[in-house]
This record gives sequence, structure tokens and C-alpha cells, in this order.
Amino acid sequence: MRTMSTWLRQCVVAVAVLAAMTVILGVAYPAVVWGVSRIGATSAEGSQVTDRNGCVVGSSLIGIDPQVAAGEPDKYLHARVLGSSDDPMAPGDPAASAASNQGPNSEKLAGWIAERRQLIAAREGVSADRVPVDAVTGSGSGLDPHISPAYAALQVPRLARENGKSIAEVRQIIADHTVGRQLGFLGQPRVDVLEVNLDLGLTAPACD
Repeated sequence: MRTMSTWLRQCVVAVAVLAAMTVILGVAYPAVVWGVSRIGATSAEGSQVTDRNGCVVGSSLIGIDPQVAAGEPDKYLHARVLGSSDDPMAPGDPAASAASNQGPNSEKLAGWIAERRQLIAAREGVSADRVPVDAVTGSGSGLDPHISPAYAALQVPRLARENGKSIAEVRQIIADHTVGRQLGFLGQPRVDVLEVNLDLGLTAPACD
């Protein structure tokens, strides 16, 4: 009888512990985590950035190079490239970030850089030696949301022409979205490509 009583007490304790842990770990903890994630909900959903219509147009953490159809005006600031053997100007793919894994002595990488330099120079109407290094090289992830002020400045004449704005207006838009060194000495000044493009009128495809 005593053995049965002890067994029943152990069963009751086990069921109570199971119920308590289910409530704590299966309900309370997920609810708390979800609640904390709602503080600054855009971060929890991928640091989303919306256009003037409230539609999601991108992320503040992921750079996507705006692509235009052949023959269409190239109205937006271009980001850095990821590149591939098929397309040296391939933009970063937010679904699968990856570097080329080509080292500084790679002939393939040198070929890509040379080709990119010529393509960008032709697009911007400048000599190839004016194309800055970040325009022809990708970041480690291939999804850098920023470019250097030098690369942004190179694109100003085209942006002004295609958007019907003055050089000064475009320069001011870029200046408004240029961030200096962190803490005054870390990193380099950088321009937020997506924010500039939003000010130039970039919108998301039709959304509900």
C-alpha cells in the first residue's frame, strides 16, 4: 500500500511539473519572446523599409541593386555587385548571400573587375580610371546596403539627368543619406543606397 501511495504521489508531481513546464516553456516563454520582438517590429520582420505608399520596398540591412529593363531610363543609385561567371555585374541576391571566393591573385576576379570598370565607366560617361574600387568589388556578403561617397558622386550626373533634377539637388539627397565614421574613427563614410533611391521616387511593385 505504501509503495502504491508513493507511486501515486510521484505521478502527481510528475504531471504537475509537466503541466508547469508546458505553460512556462510552451506558452509563457514564446509569448514573452514574441512580445519583445514587437518592440521595433520592423527589425523583427527583417528591418523593412517602406515607400511613400507604405509598401515594403526593401531592407535597411540588405543592399539590392535596382535593375532597369533594356531601353528604360536608369534613374536610381546603383549598389555594389556580387558578380558571377555569367554576369560580372550581377547584383546581390538577398535569398543567398555569398562572396565569389576569388582571391587577390585570381585571374578570373581580375577579369571581372576590368569588365565591371569598363561597364560602369560607359554607364556613367566617364573614363575607367575614375571608377572607385567599391564599384567594381563586392562586400564579403555581397549584400552591402551602402556605397562610398565617391561611387555615389560618380553617379550624380546620370541621376540628375534621368530624374529631371539639378546636380545640386541630387548631391543634397545623397548628402542627406551619407553617414560618417562610427564613433568618429571606425569604418568609412558611406551612403545608404535604398534611402537615396526612395528620395528619387523608387516605389515597390503594386501591393495590397
